[in-house]
Amino acid sequence: MKIWGYWATFGWAVLAFLVSQFVALAALVLWRPGALNLLLETPYDGVLITQFLLIANPVMIGVVALAVRLAHAGLRDYLALELPPAHIVATGLLGLVALIAASDVVLALSGQQLVTTFQSQSYQTALAAGWLPTMLIAAVIFASAGEEILFRGFLFRGWARSPRSVWPAIVAISLLWALMHVQYDWTGIVQIFVAGLFLGWMRWWSASTLLTFLLHALFNLEATMETVVQARFFS
Repeated sequence: MKIWGYWATFGWAVLAFLVSQFVALAALVLWRPGALNLLLETPYDGVLITQFLLIANPVMIGVVALAVRLAHAGLRDYLALELPPAHIVATGLLGLVALIAASDVVLALSGQQLVTTFQSQSYQTALAAGWLPTMLIAAVIFASAGEEILFRGFLFRGWARSPRSVWPAIVAISLLWALMHVQYDWTGIVQIFVAGLFLGWMRWWSASTLLTFLLHALFNLEATMETVVQARFFS
């Protein structure tokens, strides 16, 4: 299987990300006049975020798929779209539970909020507009699929080319993934970086991006449930 080189992999990843952002932004501006002003005034509007995710992530996956096709490789093999054995899935689920529990304990002991301003505002605005179920699908399914295909699928395949390069690749990919989440403060970015290390390790051990997608989706679902509990019972 032909694999894009280090710099070509990075270039395609940057292209996929930028194209997805511009296409989604352009679609929203054309579809909803005034969307750009609303985005600047209320960057955490749940409806706009939902619509952006629903457009951007399929586009990002499409550019990645194009890169794989131009490498004359199969999508399933290149992006590791394989189901791992049940015991590896179970280990991943247990590891995710431990990661979430440890993260919440650290945040609580350090006096940090479990639910960020981004989460609470996007939830409240989506709820008020009747878009909460759609936002849940966008955040849990679409965002997880797009990010895993790009980071633990495409970038991992291009950068983890030998046993010695696995952990440098995992660290670099986790850092890029964390820095992409500009809607959070530094504590949130650190939390995402640590989650990226876990997902990267699971990607390497299981040889499955489908598993990291499942874990990522559950991670986002848990964060959404925390937001719901916070908004309904503690706000």
